[in-house]
Amino acid sequence: MSKEITEINDVVIRFAGDSGDGIQLIGNEFSLVTALMQNDLATFPDFPAEIRAPAGTLPGVSGYQIRFGSHEIHTPGDSCDVLVVMNAAALKKNLGNLKNGGIIIANEDGFDVKNLRLAGYPDHTQPLEDPELQAFKLYKIPITKLIREGLKSLGLGTKEQDRSKNMFVLGLICWMYERSLDSIHDFIEKKFAKTPEIHDANTRALRIGYNYGETAEIFTSRFEIKPAPMKPGTYRGITGNQAIAYGLVAASVKSGIPLFYGSYPITPASDILHELAKLKNFDVITFQAEDEIAAISASIGASYGGSMGITASSGPGIDLKSEAMGLAMMLELPLLVIDVQRAGPSTGMPTKMEQADLLLALFGRHGEAPLPVIAAKSPSDCFDTIYEAARIAIVWMTPVIFLSDGYLANSTEPWRFPVSENLDPIHAKFATPLKDAEDKFYPYQRDENLVRKWALPGIPGFENRIGGIEKEDPTGNISYDPINHEKMVYTRAQKVANIANNIPSQAMDSGSERGKILVLGWGSTYGTIKTACDELRSDGIELSHAQIRYLNPFPANLGELLMGFDHILIPENNTGQLAMLIRSKYLINAISLNKIQGLPFTVSEIKEKVKTILNADKK
Repeated sequence: MSKEITEINDVVIRFAGDSGDGIQLIGNEFSLVTALMQNDLATFPDFPAEIRAPAGTLPGVSGYQIRFGSHEIHTPGDSCDVLVVMNAAALKKNLGNLKNGGIIIANEDGFDVKNLRLAGYPDHTQPLEDPELQAFKLYKIPITKLIREGLKSLGLGTKEQDRSKNMFVLGLICWMYERSLDSIHDFIEKKFAKTPEIHDANTRALRIGYNYGETAEIFTSRFEIKPAPMKPGTYRGITGNQAIAYGLVAASVKSGIPLFYGSYPITPASDILHELAKLKNFDVITFQAEDEIAAISASIGASYGGSMGITASSGPGIDLKSEAMGLAMMLELPLLVIDVQRAGPSTGMPTKMEQADLLLALFGRHGEAPLPVIAAKSPSDCFDTIYEAARIAIVWMTPVIFLSDGYLANSTEPWRFPVSENLDPIHAKFATPLKDAEDKFYPYQRDENLVRKWALPGIPGFENRIGGIEKEDPTGNISYDPINHEKMVYTRAQKVANIANNIPSQAMDSGSERGKILVLGWGSTYGTIKTACDELRSDGIELSHAQIRYLNPFPANLGELLMGFDHILIPENNTGQLAMLIRSKYLINAISLNKIQGLPFTVSEIKEKVKTILNADKK
C-alpha cells in the first residue's frame, strides 16, 4: 500500500515514557539520524530527578523533544506537533504541550488499570477514549504486544522483550519522517556486540516499527523535510558537554600545554569527565577525586606544574571550590572552573536548568577576588567559548569561570568541525632561564597588562614561595604590610579589568545599534531570544538583540551600546542577576523577565513581554 508523502518545513516531536523506557536513547539516536539527513535541529532532553522513580508515575516520566527542519532552528519548540507516549503518565504530563490538531502516538498497552492508577487517573476512566482527544489525531498501537509477538522466537524473557519497545517507536518515527536506519544499525552493532541476543532483539524491534508504519492501514501518509542550507563543511550532532571536552582538547593541542582535568561526579557536569576520559590519545589526564575540594586542588597543582588545570562541577560543587579559587587567584595561575548550572539552591532540582549562578561566579569568594567570567550560548558554542576561556586563562595567568547549564549540557545541535588553522593562537608566557647567575627572579614582576610570567618548578633560579598568604610586590615573599596588600588587591583586579581591552567589542546579533528596544541575553537564552526577535521583526516590529559572552569584564563598548535604546529587556532563568549588574554599572533601568521553573523560556513568553513594553509606550 503506497503512502502519500507530504513535504513540510519543520516539525517538533516529543518522546515520553518511564525513565526506564529508553526515551533519552531513542531521542539521541533520532537526533543523530536527523543531523546526518542534513536538517538543522535543536533538542531538549527532560530528565526526571529521581534515579528510580516508581514506574508509571508522573515523577518518573522522562521526555525528549526535538525540532528539526529545512531552515535554521534555534529552539526545540514551544509546543510539539507529535507526541509519542509509552504510558498513561506520559500522556497526562505532556498532553498540555501538544498543539491543537497534533498527532498522538500511544502505546495502548501502557494504559491498563495499573498504569492508569499509578498516573492518578480516576477509576473506570480511559484517557485514550476522552472526547478531548478529538482535537488531535490519535494513533493507538499495541506496541508491547507487537514486540512480544515479534521477539518471542528469540527466547528472551518478558522483561527483556519489553525493553526493546523503544526501538519499535524509533523505527516507526524514522518511517514517518523518511529517516535512514543505517546509523541506528551501526549503533546497535557497537553497543550490543557482546550480547547477540539483545542485539538481535533491538534490530528486529527497529524493523518491526519501521515496517508497521509501511503496512498498517491507520497510517496513510508520511512526511518529507528537505535538508537545511548549511555552510560547507563536515558536521556532526553535538551536546554542550561534548563540545566543552573537544574545546578543551583543542586548546591544549593549540597551546602545546598538557591537559589535566580533576573533577568529582555531579549532575549535569559528569559527562565532561566521561568524554575526556575517551581522549587519552591527546595526552589528556583525567582524575576523579574523592570530593570537590580535592578535585580543584589537584587541578591547581597541575597548573603550578605547567599543565592546563581544569575542574568542573555544578552549583553545590562550585560552593565547595570557592576557597581554592581564591588561592588560584592569589597565585595568579591559569585555571578553568566550569560551572554547568542547575536549579538550586542546595540540591534543588538537579536535572533541571537554571542561570542562577552568575552572582556566585562573580562574587562567590571571600576577600577581593575578581575573576573573568564567560558564558556559552548554545551547545556548539560551548566549543568556541571554552576555547576562549582557556586562552584567557593561559595568556592572562588567571583562573577563569566558564558558565554553561543543564539545558546546553544535554541538548544537541549540528556542529561544523572547526579547522585548526582558524583557531586563535594561544601563547603562554613562560619565564625564561636567567641570562646571568647574578640576576634575581621576581615571580610577580609584570608586563604592561599586569600579567606575571608562568615560572615552572624545578628550574634553577626560579625558586619562590608559593601559598595563599599575601605576596610582596614583586618578590612573592610573604607580606603583612597594609600598603602592599592594598596595592596587590588593586593590581590583581586591574589585571582582570584589562582583559576588556583584549576581547571583541559587543556586537549585535540582529537589529540596529540604536532603537526603541534591545533584548539583552546571556547564556542559553540565546536561541529563544533570537527566534522571538526574528518572528517579531517579520511581524513588522523593529527591535534588536545582543547576547553577552563576556560577563566579567564586560566588553568595553557595552555601556555605550545600551545607551542607544529606550528599553533594555533582559530575560534570565533567575531572579534578575544580570539586570541587577547592568543597572548598578550603567545606571540603566533594565527590565527583567524572569523564569525559575527549571525550564527554558518559550518564544511566546519573550514575544509577549516585548509587545507589553511597546504597548505601554503607546498609552
